[in-house]
Amino acid sequence: MSPRRLGKGSQKKARFDRLKNEIMRFVTANPGCSAQSIVANLSHDRVMRNHGLTPRKVGFFIPRHLADRLTWWQDHRAGRRVYGRLDENDENTA
Repeated sequence: MSPRRLGKGSQKKARFDRLKNEIMRFVTANPGCSAQSIVANLSHDRVMRNHGLTPRKVGFFIPRHLADRLTWWQDHRAGRRVYGRLDENDENTA
C-alpha cells in the first residue's frame, strides 16, 4: 500500500465549483427544470460523466450548497421538485 498523500484538495474543490457553476447556468437558462433534466444535461451535454451524478444527489446538492441562489417548488402534475432561480427582489417584498 502506498503512503497517503497529503494535498490541499484542489481537484475536489475545482469539481465542486464547476458543478455549482454548471447547475446555476442550466437552471438559469431553464427555470422549472427537474433534477433529472439537470443530470441529463450535465452528464451528456457538459461531459461530466465521471462525476457519478444522479437525480437524487443533485436533489440533495441544490438545497445544501445553492440554497442562497436557487429555490424549488413542487410540480403537482408530475409529482416532483422543479428548480428555479431565487430572485433577490422576491426576498425584499416578503
